[in-house]
Amino acid sequence: MIKTLQKRFALSRQGAVDLIKGCIACVVQDISFMIPVGLLYYFVMDMMNGGVNGSRIVFYTVGVPVCLCLVFIATYFQYNATYLATYVESGVRRISLAEQLRKIPLSFFEKKDLADLTNSIMGDCAALESAFSHYVPALAGSLISTTMISVCLFTFDWRMALAAVWVLPLAFAVTLFSARIQEYFSRKSAAANVALESGVQECIESLQDLKANNAEEAYLKGLTKKIDYVEKRHIITELGTALFVVSSTLILKFGIASVALTGSVLLVRGEIGIPLFFLFLLVASRLYAPLEGALQNLAAVISTKTNIERMNEILEQPVQTGSRLLTNKGYDIAFDHVGFAYHTGENVLRDVSFTAKQGEVTALVGPSGGGKTTVSRLAARFWDIRKGKITVGGMDISQIEPETLLSLYSIVFQDVTLFNNTIMENIRIGRKDATDEEVIRAARLANCEEFALKLPDGYNSMIGENGCELSGGERQRISIARAFLKNAPILLLDEATASLDVENETLIQTALSRLIKDRTVLVIAHRMRTVSGADKVVVLSDGIVAEQGTPKELMCSGKIYPRMVQLQMMSGSWKI
Repeated sequence: MIKTLQKRFALSRQGAVDLIKGCIACVVQDISFMIPVGLLYYFVMDMMNGGVNGSRIVFYTVGVPVCLCLVFIATYFQYNATYLATYVESGVRRISLAEQLRKIPLSFFEKKDLADLTNSIMGDCAALESAFSHYVPALAGSLISTTMISVCLFTFDWRMALAAVWVLPLAFAVTLFSARIQEYFSRKSAAANVALESGVQECIESLQDLKANNAEEAYLKGLTKKIDYVEKRHIITELGTALFVVSSTLILKFGIASVALTGSVLLVRGEIGIPLFFLFLLVASRLYAPLEGALQNLAAVISTKTNIERMNEILEQPVQTGSRLLTNKGYDIAFDHVGFAYHTGENVLRDVSFTAKQGEVTALVGPSGGGKTTVSRLAARFWDIRKGKITVGGMDISQIEPETLLSLYSIVFQDVTLFNNTIMENIRIGRKDATDEEVIRAARLANCEEFALKLPDGYNSMIGENGCELSGGERQRISIARAFLKNAPILLLDEATASLDVENETLIQTALSRLIKDRTVLVIAHRMRTVSGADKVVVLSDGIVAEQGTPKELMCSGKIYPRMVQLQMMSGSWKI
């Protein structure tokens, strides 16, 4: 049962246990609300039989506060078992989603919109938080307590009981019949929300380009249409839900009428007494109150199916696993007949074989789309290959847990990601336990001191979102400082100087020259002058290794490499 609940509602094991406890607490609370009804029934009976004497006064004097206490205790436990437990589970769910995303291969993110993932972690979790604090336990409690009370009613008089409960299956049938329709509405609303969030995110990220091209007005018109569509979808969803819920609630109202009508007929015939008639009227008035809420809850539970499916899609993704024990002997990176395709199914790499030796710089060059970036990412197991094998020092990287494997790598990307924090903390990402002195030493090696000391708070200066307070060259030097601080034996470089001015390029090249010493270096090169100092050049074209060797050898015997050098020389001579 617990596993079923985990699967059905995207819960942790403790969350499933807490859900069961919450349902039981709601049952107890609903039954406790019937105790005052029973006390009122006995009081009316005493009044009809001649009044309340001394002993009965004591009974009611004690009974009223006892009833209140029982209701209070039941409500207290219900609140703790539903609301408080749900808030804890909501936190656990968000963390489990984030942990799952951390372990999923990066290929998953190629086919998912980031706004969609953000919506799953924030929006879907919030929807389920409301469902498990307000809807699911209350629904289960209403169903179970109503069933128990209905069975008890049949022990008094089956005709009156039938008059009271015949509306229940009809009301629930109407709501259940609407399940698929409500799911359809929920999916449409969710899709509209994701489209709007993607549009807003894209607008903020590309605002500079929109302004530069006078495209703001046209883009905002499209965004306005998305906002209007979200509003339209939510109105349709609410109306669709209300149509069935109101119909179900209306059916329940016939229950009180049928109890009154049936009771009146049986009373006139003398087949039941006034006390029993009064009892059924009291119970019926209390029986349908929680059920009206339960029907609304049922509609809400049905609508959460879309949220749960989106979360389960993440939780059920296969994760990268492996040993936490490194068994490599040395740090040579070897590709052995490697093949790889992204989610589109089109092969990016068909048959790639080469070795990047320890202590050497191996440059990856080739036409755009040839697979250079893919090879560097596969070397660090950002994705898993389809065929062949990649080894580090003879160790198959597919058998090593990704985080353990990445302890061997320092990576400097062309596009640097910085955090809205200080220079010191952004560099410390390279090694979280590093002291301030170690961070500053790495910063000096990466030529960061030049700009850091000019800022008001030095290394403790905030640099804004993604380093917006810094220039491109300064951001790149922080990335190199991280690599210095990590001091890993393997270095992956994605042409770190491709888009920089001459001054920054010189500073960064000086820092990189220090960094690559005595390491296994795999560099993605777009500028041929970068390649000229490499120990080995691997030319990738159409998913295969077209040529490989030293720069000198390829200039003599190669075809693609000399052609690329020639084209870049021609490009270098271009003038305005």
